[in-house]
Amino acid sequence: MTAAMTLQPRTPGAWRHRSVLLVLLVLAVIVLGRAFYLQVVDNEFLSQQGDLRFIRTLTLPGFRGAILDRRGEPLALSAPVDSIWAVPADVLAAPQYLPALAKLLDLTVPALRKYLQTRDDRRFVYLKRQMDPDQARRVLALKAPGVFSQREYRRYYPAGAVAAQVVGFANIDGKGQEGIELADNTLLRGIDGERRVIRDRSGRVVEDTSVYQPAQPGRDIHLTLDLRLQYIAYRELQRAVESHHARSGSIVVANARNGQILALANVPSYNPNNPADRDSEGLRDRAVTDTFEPGSSVKPLLVAQALTLHKFTAQSLFDTGDGSFQVGSMTIHDDHPYGIVDLRRLLVKSSNIGAAEVGLALGPQAVRSGYRKFGLGERTGIGLPGEGDPTLRPWNTWGDIATATASYGYGVAFNALQMLRAYCALANNGLMPQLSIVESRRQPPPQRVIPASVAQTVRGMLEGVVSKDGTAAGAAVPGYRVAGKTGTSRMTGNGAYAKGQYHAIFVGMLPADHPRLIGLVVINDPKGYDYYGGSVSGPVFSNVMQAAARLLQIAPDRPAPGLLQAVDAPVGGRS
Repeated sequence: MTAAMTLQPRTPGAWRHRSVLLVLLVLAVIVLGRAFYLQVVDNEFLSQQGDLRFIRTLTLPGFRGAILDRRGEPLALSAPVDSIWAVPADVLAAPQYLPALAKLLDLTVPALRKYLQTRDDRRFVYLKRQMDPDQARRVLALKAPGVFSQREYRRYYPAGAVAAQVVGFANIDGKGQEGIELADNTLLRGIDGERRVIRDRSGRVVEDTSVYQPAQPGRDIHLTLDLRLQYIAYRELQRAVESHHARSGSIVVANARNGQILALANVPSYNPNNPADRDSEGLRDRAVTDTFEPGSSVKPLLVAQALTLHKFTAQSLFDTGDGSFQVGSMTIHDDHPYGIVDLRRLLVKSSNIGAAEVGLALGPQAVRSGYRKFGLGERTGIGLPGEGDPTLRPWNTWGDIATATASYGYGVAFNALQMLRAYCALANNGLMPQLSIVESRRQPPPQRVIPASVAQTVRGMLEGVVSKDGTAAGAAVPGYRVAGKTGTSRMTGNGAYAKGQYHAIFVGMLPADHPRLIGLVVINDPKGYDYYGGSVSGPVFSNVMQAAARLLQIAPDRPAPGLLQAVDAPVGGRS
């Protein structure tokens, strides 16, 4: 056998095993070292890579419900708009886009650059909220890095200043701030949904996740207002305030039978579509927030209480003398000496002396309880924000002077809605309905305040007020019998009566036999000699009610004998 035939294959030596193990060990050290370096020494790289894809929850805004009038006419709507947002660092990294972007956003380039630089550590900032969609599309057409849009809704008020205080407004985030927008914000606002997505570093959505919660729209709210009548009421009130150079005014028109408010307007007003126009003077819903001493407009309620308690009859007589009457240290005056008057003439001529004599005969407890029966002394609960608290002190704090003055409307104070509600009882044969301004709300049944016969008697007396012999001939409505009452009371300021400043008040109803409409007008601080309720506020009532009767197709009734159709100034006593 040769040497070649005796050779055997050699097995790998131990050095090969060691070499493989060494290589693997070196690789492991390299990987671990790199991981240590990235995670401990320099973790910015991993953070940047993680930022390239991240989960973000997008809010899907709930559509805010509309506010509509009783006929479905819109008073507040939500229009789709786009808000432009950005990733500041990405925009700053492409400065060549800043001039065009600033121009479309109505900014200067330095202002935009500074705004972004102070927020460059954020991933989301608004550049402009609630832009017109066409304008937003022009911004996106620039294709500037890090600039995106988000769908939102902006509130729009078609009636503008005409119904501003009632409807109110919502802020840029869709939260009600005034009026019905505030009072019914919970019902109006939609419930936001959400969509969870994965965005890349530039903010673009690259993938949807399984999390999706759809938005729920808010409820529409139908008001009892009739926008046609609201326009007329606002127009006539504004004319009167301007022509008499008055400080302000309010008007309320209601369905006399069920208390639904058909029109409620105030001057000055504001444009809710313009945030810059939302000033404090125009914001106030004066018919709700402001109380005033009602003056002679409270006398029919006093007479109704006297008849209800059987203290007097319609034929009872009162001696008003020569036009002055002493009560303690105070002298009460009438504009003219009326001599002997019955209750009807007391109201027609608006005698303060006669009213004081009735009140003193009834006593403070009976006078106050009579006002309380008519709801004076408590809020109406109509649901509009900021309702003013009435002033009606406890009867046991009244002396003779307080009793006498309260009988002709001083020392007590109520807002326009509270006075209107009280007159609804006279118009509705003694049943006082709850006032309402939202149609869907269930209302309690009317409360019996006085006997029907008393309400009818007082209405008959009040027809004489709107006649050639009364204080409100200018409140007459052609073709209709009108019952109403004037009031002229001094304005207060800093705890005292303001010199030469008055509230001019008229409240009335038609048709007088079976009233369907009731209206109240208050004009504050009319200038000039003619500042009385009958001549300042009476014609506003006449013009509005004439239009309302036509719109609502209320058939004319037979004019009462001696009714003066339409004059500009009252004849006889003033109030």
